[in-house]
Amino acid sequence: MIAKVIVDVPVKGTNRPFDYEIPARYASWVEVGSRVAVPFGPRVVQGFVVEVAEQPSAETTEAGSRKLKAVDHVLDVEPPLTPELVELAGWMSRTYLCHLSVALAAMLPAALKAKAERRVGIGPEALREVGLAAFGLMTQEETELLEHIRRSKGMLPVEQLLERFPGSEALIRQWVGCGLLAEEQVLKDKMAVKKVLTVFPCLSPEEMLLRGQELPASAKRQRQVLAYLADNPDPVRLTELTSRLDITASTVKGLADKGLVRLEEVEVGRDPYADRGFKRTSPLPLTVEQTRVYASIRQAVLSGSHTMFLLHGVTGSGKTEVYMQSIQTCLDEGKEAIVLVPEISLTPQMVERFKGRFGADVAVLHSRLSNGERYDEWRKIAAGRVKVVIGARSAVFAPFKKLGLVIIDEEHESSYKQEESPKYHAREVAAARGRATGASVVLGSATPSLESWQAAVQGRYKLLVMAERVEGRPLPPVRIVDMRQELYGGNRSMFSKPLYEGIKSRLERGEQSVLLLNRRGYSTFVMCRSCGYTAGCPHCDISLTYHQTSSMMRCHYCGYAERQPTVCPECGSEHIRYFGTGTQRVEEELARLFPGIRVIRMDVDTTSEKGAHEKLLTQFRQKKGDVLLGTQMVAKGLDFPDVTLVGVITADTMLNLPDFRSSERTFQLLTQVAGRAGRHHLPGEVFVQTYTPEHYSVTAAGGHDFHRFAEQELEHRARGGYPPYCRLILITLSHTELALLVKTSESMVNRLKALAREEGIPGFVGEAGGREMQALDVLGPVASPIPRIKDRYRFQCMVKYRGDQPVSDLVARAVEAFDEVCRQTKLTISVDVDPQVLM
Repeated sequence: MIAKVIVDVPVKGTNRPFDYEIPARYASWVEVGSRVAVPFGPRVVQGFVVEVAEQPSAETTEAGSRKLKAVDHVLDVEPPLTPELVELAGWMSRTYLCHLSVALAAMLPAALKAKAERRVGIGPEALREVGLAAFGLMTQEETELLEHIRRSKGMLPVEQLLERFPGSEALIRQWVGCGLLAEEQVLKDKMAVKKVLTVFPCLSPEEMLLRGQELPASAKRQRQVLAYLADNPDPVRLTELTSRLDITASTVKGLADKGLVRLEEVEVGRDPYADRGFKRTSPLPLTVEQTRVYASIRQAVLSGSHTMFLLHGVTGSGKTEVYMQSIQTCLDEGKEAIVLVPEISLTPQMVERFKGRFGADVAVLHSRLSNGERYDEWRKIAAGRVKVVIGARSAVFAPFKKLGLVIIDEEHESSYKQEESPKYHAREVAAARGRATGASVVLGSATPSLESWQAAVQGRYKLLVMAERVEGRPLPPVRIVDMRQELYGGNRSMFSKPLYEGIKSRLERGEQSVLLLNRRGYSTFVMCRSCGYTAGCPHCDISLTYHQTSSMMRCHYCGYAERQPTVCPECGSEHIRYFGTGTQRVEEELARLFPGIRVIRMDVDTTSEKGAHEKLLTQFRQKKGDVLLGTQMVAKGLDFPDVTLVGVITADTMLNLPDFRSSERTFQLLTQVAGRAGRHHLPGEVFVQTYTPEHYSVTAAGGHDFHRFAEQELEHRARGGYPPYCRLILITLSHTELALLVKTSESMVNRLKALAREEGIPGFVGEAGGREMQALDVLGPVASPIPRIKDRYRFQCMVKYRGDQPVSDLVARAVEAFDEVCRQTKLTISVDVDPQVLM
């Protein structure tokens, strides 16, 4: 039998299966989706089996009579990838122009990305010719090293040897070269199953007591253990037993030597929620709108026919309850469900709701879990011990075998698009899985992406609408505050008078407020008022952000940091000022204006530690804070009964970005954060501070009017020829030398145009000219909006196309033409299909 293996070496020439013979001992182990260790060149590497065949491929046969290499060993008892996921990886590789091994590896938790371990043992020369008599010719240190290896009677990890005999790298290499030592490579996972030493009683409780009485008086501690085990006959962890009885492990091991107890390593799961109790909940009665939406999803799940739904439900309309009842239908049918959320901050609240409803049937996958916790949660999914998965973007790859439903909450969020290879969008991956398995996909949002909205309007998605809040609660009134008028009136504070009064009245009434500021740090940039110098990153073309708590200025792109200046480094002036407004500065201003106010700040700086999101949100829920101040993570999905005021400090932050989606993102953010107010019995109020109150994204958000916004924004997109009226592929080139980068970028664009002409793509026009969008346009090259990051200059070109043109293949061929240039000059080319960020 032959295993066709994709080796985990993503370089040119390896993006195809390689044939390996399956040894007889592994014949029943190797399946499609298995991870295997295979010899590749001089080393052993991880590979993924994508096919099992009777005969080698024609390509291998034509290569000659050289004997096929064999699979070295199988890395897993059960294949970690299902055949469906292997097929999906192939689709991802073709769609997002990435190496197939990269797509396959993206589906696995980090703990399953194997690393090679070098081991050495006594070699044939030492046994046959050299003999141990040769040791007399060695130094004492060399003799000790070789004796240590000989006594081990096996292969020892090189890292372990170097710890015991530091500085012996060259000697080990020399001995391997002359045959004194033999070397092998073994692939091991980064994470192992967690096991703990557990105590098992070997006798009945009555016999335990009897044998305890027979022990001598000096064995007081052992008698204590036997008495405890007689009362508690279930297996107990050794550490727990020693802690409870205040004894040492040697006491228990003494009983094991007598045959009274048995010590055995037992696997234990690393459960991130083991210390949490979740109150069980029951399904709630549905409103008329919820009932209608649920019935549509239920019918699709029962029929097993793949359907794409867009659930457009206003904030507070009860989408989560519809999700949960739809999932229950799925479970009743013996199927499984995946729920994706866009933000880590949403996970605690969703976990509480879903664990409360479905209990131990729920697994959680997100980046703030430890590697061990993610590994164990993933293993529960693969083993079929859970039926529901909640997680961020990568949870879409949960290895379910009976997938019936995928729910993507807040589907409009850009975080569903991965920015590193493979640059997939979770929405498109979910749709591809749905088509392959018959699972239905529900995209839920109060502010759908315009791509999803257009698909629903055109009938490609089935549109479901929930236009009213549960129990008829009104959407909160939104007051748009013109900060220009505030400035004219003499108010130079970051808080307008209406927002100040609103916060003050909530403090007096004991109610809570949420304040949104879409940036972190203390100030946006540091500038000298004498000469105009702005503190910038020396490695990126971006200004440094000042963080007051550490008195440091940081680059949020490469991590560079330096101390705040006391004088201008350009002119020596002391007139250094901090411009812009960051979350730290807002927090300081709140404390100045409202002495004693309790502010809980949530941004990247305060939530970097594990469990920080849940801790801060729990404090706010328990009313240990008056104001929740944060960046985008406080804008969506959160539900607090006492929040009656939402304030947006600066609504214009994203409007000024060089991105065609800036208006859409502004509308979505304002609408989502407005929806945090008045979700329960207390009425809410929203204040939006802006310098552009007339912009249609701001006025539409002020009226909670998605349809008006969509109509105007789609009109702009149609005129400019942007999604959803076309598709985009962004090609970014980067290099340390600007001249080489410009030359290569121009060559890339010329190559794309030439290939398009060769393909005869209808309507191809090589130059951008502000006229109606053609079948395919190649725009650029131009400098990227941030022209330099980490000392590398960046240029980009954009491919805009309509219809089902073979554009991905065209781009792949164009990029491939520059493989040799990239190899020789270290130039990098990045391709982003359907990009969400153009920076």
